[in-house]
Amino acid sequence: MDIQNLENKDIPLLVELQPEGWNDIMPIIDFYTKSSFCFPIKIISNNKIIGIGTTIIHNDVSWLGHIIVHPEYRNKGIGKLITQALINKAKEKNCTTIYLIATDLGEPVYKKVGFEEETEYLFFKDLKNNENISISKNIIEFNSSFKSQIINLDKEISGENRVFQIEPHLKNAYVYKNENDIEGFYLPTFGEGLILANNNFAGIELMKFRLKTQENAAFPVDNLKATEFMYQNNFKEFKKAKRMILGKKRLWQPQNIYNRIAGNFG
Repeated sequence: MDIQNLENKDIPLLVELQPEGWNDIMPIIDFYTKSSFCFPIKIISNNKIIGIGTTIIHNDVSWLGHIIVHPEYRNKGIGKLITQALINKAKEKNCTTIYLIATDLGEPVYKKVGFEEETEYLFFKDLKNNENISISKNIIEFNSSFKSQIINLDKEISGENRVFQIEPHLKNAYVYKNENDIEGFYLPTFGEGLILANNNFAGIELMKFRLKTQENAAFPVDNLKATEFMYQNNFKEFKKAKRMILGKKRLWQPQNIYNRIAGNFG
């Protein structure tokens, strides 16, 4: 077996690696191969790609994404091989904290290389009958004067510096504005639609706004108010997934995340 950089020209060869129940992986793999802060790899055996994974660098924090092993090659140590290679890349880039979201299949592998559970995410789907949700007048479209408050809010809640990730999505953003303060924001085009807020009222109102057009949601189990809101509206999670960490623990605020980005970005 050989570890190599995954290239854009490899994407058509990844069809057999598409996991059942996942969204189409091809667009995000295309993104990885074209982004300077992403480092995708492939495992080659007998001239065939049998596994992939990507290291995503946010300054001194890294996320590992799309660690996938071909079904015919599982339980042969390939998942561990990929994960360790991605960890090595993160350390090479001076990352002191490494995160990932673990599937049930991957969790035992990640524990073997030192990852620990930090929290869990709750996942909801088929969230219909949202036509009667009222929208707060405090939710307005983004303008450039809001940028610094949004960036600061993201740093405070995420514990990461990911300005370069957020900036391309600001033009499509919505904020919850209370007088002169931005108390929360929603980025519809960033992953699954990131929602962060520094208080429960702003967060729930932004959740309602998102649910006018979306039928899914995912956020940390630590966000008790978001969980209560979903249960009160007769929505129950269909699955959970563990957020795992390797390295330095960070100060972050999971209770203020009202919708996650995605499994590869947090």
